[in-house]
Parts: sequence; structure tokens; C-alpha cells
Amino acid sequence: MAATDQDDPIPGNAWSCDAIETVIVPRTRDLGGFSVRRALPSACKQMVGPFIFFDQMGPAEFLLGQGLDVRPHPHIGLSTVTYLFNGEIMHRDSMGFVQPIRPGAVNLMTAGRGIVHSERTAVDERKKGPRLFGIQTWAALPATHEESMPGFSHFSEADLPRIEGEGKRVRLIMGSLYGETSPVPFPWDVFYAEAVLAPGAVLPLDPTHDERAVYVVSGEIDIAGDVFGGGQLLVFKPGDRISVLAISNTRLMVLGGEPMDGPRHIWWNFVSSRKDRIEQAKAEWRSGRFDTVPGEDEFIPLPE
Repeated sequence: MAATDQDDPIPGNAWSCDAIETVIVPRTRDLGGFSVRRALPSACKQMVGPFIFFDQMGPAEFLLGQGLDVRPHPHIGLSTVTYLFNGEIMHRDSMGFVQPIRPGAVNLMTAGRGIVHSERTAVDERKKGPRLFGIQTWAALPATHEESMPGFSHFSEADLPRIEGEGKRVRLIMGSLYGETSPVPFPWDVFYAEAVLAPGAVLPLDPTHDERAVYVVSGEIDIAGDVFGGGQLLVFKPGDRISVLAISNTRLMVLGGEPMDGPRHIWWNFVSSRKDRIEQAKAEWRSGRFDTVPGEDEFIPLPE
């Protein structure tokens, strides 16, 4: 998904829990019947592990005949990870992949040295008055992989490990967690999961990684006596075991990993460890040197 020109998110209210480093309350932008909440990057936190971009898409309900239309746009130096709770998105890219994604599945697109893709609601879906609700993240590639070949992989709901019991249902999207390992590949030590909790359920988060966070999609949670509601990204300090208590029916995204191998520059849809590589990507897109998406004839110009 293309980055928008919205303002950076701002920190949330004060908190007292010693285990929490930062609370980020995303700003919401209305994209014409479609709302996006961006938690990363923020003014106070650029990345959690490799995750440098974190968007909640929707929930949105489109009129009959309408839908999502993200025109072809470029990426470098990252992998996009798309995960839906409701609805469907049709992915098309410059490598020729065409793949719908539905709830519980994962689309992993690795930009590497450069890829172009579009994200739209399919024609048949538009006839139904489509809905859309999900999360898209960008994970910065390690410097050793920033110029790798682009690629795309799709993993169905059945491909992803599930951990269930004691009022918890966890679907592992990337990395390793709770004794399970996802088949979704990524060249960095990372974890990413959806957790659905019943009231009273407790989700532990061990200090196995230095950088950890939870995003409250819906519901309310209690951490060490402090209550947090939907639409907040809680970034934890390293070294403490966290226990998340669900006060109501709750959906969380749990994410993190080891600190990246250096800072990252991010401009529009480009991520790189080198400023000159960002400038090169700008020039390549401006001059038409990126590959095109088969069947697409629209174009997003560089932001002014």
C-alpha cells in the first residue's frame, strides 16, 4: 500500500506501567470512505524490530460498485506483510503475480532492489458492497538483503500455526512464538502474530527479544493495573516479562524482533539504510525505469 501524506502519529496519554516505553496513538486519515490509522513510523518511535510501517486499514464498508483502489506504486528495501480480518484485496505486481488475499491469510511481498504493485477490490467483490478491515506492515530488510531480487509469496490460513487454549487464539504470521514457527520467511529475527482473547484471558510475552510491542485492534487490556483501549500501540522496554490481561473480547497484534542493523531512511514508499539509494529510487521512478504491472495503466507520480 502506498504511503499517504498524513501527519506523523503522536504519543498517547501518560501511563504508569514501568514495563512500557512508549504509547503511540495513531492518527486517522479518511481516504474517502476508507480510514487508515498509522502507528509506525511515529514522532517518538521509528521501528519495533524491523517493523517500520504499521497501518490499520478500516474497518470500512464501501458502496455498491466501489472499493479499494491503490494505483501501481514502487517500493525498495522492505517487505510488505498484509493480513486481513475482513474483506479481500487483489494484489498485482511487476513480477506478474496476481493474488487475492482473504482473512487469515498472508501476502508477503519483498521489494528488495525494486518492485511495483497495485492493491484493489476485484470487480466481483465490488458488486457485494465490500468491506475491508486489516493490518499492513512494512518490515525493513537487513542491509545485506536490501538489493535482493524482488519476490512474492502467499500463505493461506491453513498454512499458519495456531495456538489455542485458556481463552486465547493466536495465529502466528511471521517468526517464532509460543513454541511454533511460521513458514513465512524473513531474513531477520522477528515475530508477528494475531491474538484473539476472551475476557479474563492472559497473554504472556516473554523477554526473548529486545524490541516488543502490542497493537490493540479492538477491546480493552490491562497491563500491571493500567487499562488500554483499541487503536493504541504499546512499545515495551526490554528485559521484562509482560502479561496482557483481556478485560473484554480483544484482538491484538503482537510484534517485534531484534533491533535492526542500523537506522533506516524512509521517504514515500522507499526504505533504505542509505540516503543516496533513496535518491536513486526517486530518479528511477521519475524516469520510468521501474518495471510495470501487467494489466495496469495508471501511475502515481512522486510526491512534490
